[in-house]
Amino acid sequence: MSQSSIIIRPVSTEKSFRLIEKENKLIFIVDPKADKNTVREAVEKSFNVKVEKINIIRSITGEKKAVVKLAKEYSAMDLASKLKIV
Repeated sequence: MSQSSIIIRPVSTEKSFRLIEKENKLIFIVDPKADKNTVREAVEKSFNVKVEKINIIRSITGEKKAVVKLAKEYSAMDLASKLKIV
């Protein structure tokens, strides 16, 4: 699985904006076959950031979401603006 095929798209909802602002977290829709380690590598290499923690969630629609907490030295708001979410 290539790095670019793991992360499908970022999520832009009210809840994701709240997580960006208050908890330094971003939410991505990821490949259904991806696990925490592959998501971590893809985010770190694609966006040049350090990941502190990842939680994987299956949505009702069957999509796989990854809640990515960035290390304190990186800003989720800056990354969200680069991704044109904010």
